[in-house]
Amino acid sequence: MVISAVLCISACSSNYVISTDDGHMIATHGKPVKDKDTGLISYKDTDGNTHQLKQQDVKEIVEK
Repeated sequence: MVISAVLCISACSSNYVISTDDGHMIATHGKPVKDKDTGLISYKDTDGNTHQLKQQDVKEIVEK
């Protein structure tokens, strides 16, 4: 039962890759979110740390 709960939790959280204009590929944990007030894209990296990027620096966001 514990194993099925863990599998469900991990399946519910999708990871994404952010491609930047300067060629970087950033793996995220969970879906990046756009802040409506600032226009910044917020995301958590694979270690759980929160970061922000300017929307104009983001080329594309793709679900893994």
